[in-house]
Amino acid sequence: MNLSESGCRLCPRACGVDRAGGKRGACGETATIRLARAALHFWEEPCISGTKGSGAVFFSGCQLRCVYCQNQPIAYGDVGKEVSIRRLVDIFFELEEKGANNINLVTPDHFIPQIAGAIHRAKEKGISLPFVYNTSSYVTVEALRELDGLIDIYLPDLKYLDETRAGEYSLAPDYPKVAKAALREMYRQVGAVQLMKMPNEEEPMLVRGMVVRHLLLPGALDDAKRIVAYLYHTYGDDIYISLMSQYTPGEAVADHPLLRRRVRRKDYDALVDEAIRLGVENAFIQEGSAADESFIPAFDYEGV
Repeated sequence: MNLSESGCRLCPRACGVDRAGGKRGACGETATIRLARAALHFWEEPCISGTKGSGAVFFSGCQLRCVYCQNQPIAYGDVGKEVSIRRLVDIFFELEEKGANNINLVTPDHFIPQIAGAIHRAKEKGISLPFVYNTSSYVTVEALRELDGLIDIYLPDLKYLDETRAGEYSLAPDYPKVAKAALREMYRQVGAVQLMKMPNEEEPMLVRGMVVRHLLLPGALDDAKRIVAYLYHTYGDDIYISLMSQYTPGEAVADHPLLRRRVRRKDYDALVDEAIRLGVENAFIQEGSAADESFIPAFDYEGV
């Protein structure tokens, strides 16, 4: 598998574009890292953000390009500032100095070779924080193996098991197959969740393991229930399952009638009830009207 940026085969789209030569791949990016923000982030799961915050590094571009993307300004490449690998390493240490609980790499798949190099350098220089890999899961096993031993916590999505929905909303009917394989590789690398009491944090923090997220979409309750069942039957309580309800419709979903509305509270409650019925114990759920809250920061190049 070619993991280089020249003739790129890094993601499942295998676009073959010469990113090292300055061309933009299916992810919308060249081989040069672009960032939109690097700052303390307080809206991840409690065992990741804690009270001090997660040191979130938001990468520009994305190979999946979901029509309902909640981070479109960076996923579609409209926002981003070029940085070197050396600068990325410096950012890691700056976030550590600010008191971050971890380094949280957000939408990083299309920069895996560069990120692996940066983490190696940071570890050689003595960084003490765990690294979190925050991904759509539309990433190849071969690419993930480049991160073996470098990532402490995987924070992947499992968006669909329905191939038709994956094709309609993300132009990726192979998403279920790709994501299942990716999750297996992530779990192989980090194993069951491990928590540790950290200074200045009341609750134990996650220091190793996997938290799999699922954002409930309007009209997709049946698929969401299948996803929870798949995760629990495959991994049991060795992982955390995070059930999210904050879907917010944007202008890009105008041609998708089901996506024009928000998730009904009764549907989210039914999903939580299904998780309870299955016996899931390690789960995060959202209370109240999460869709009315803003979990999206300003992509204003803070910390970049």
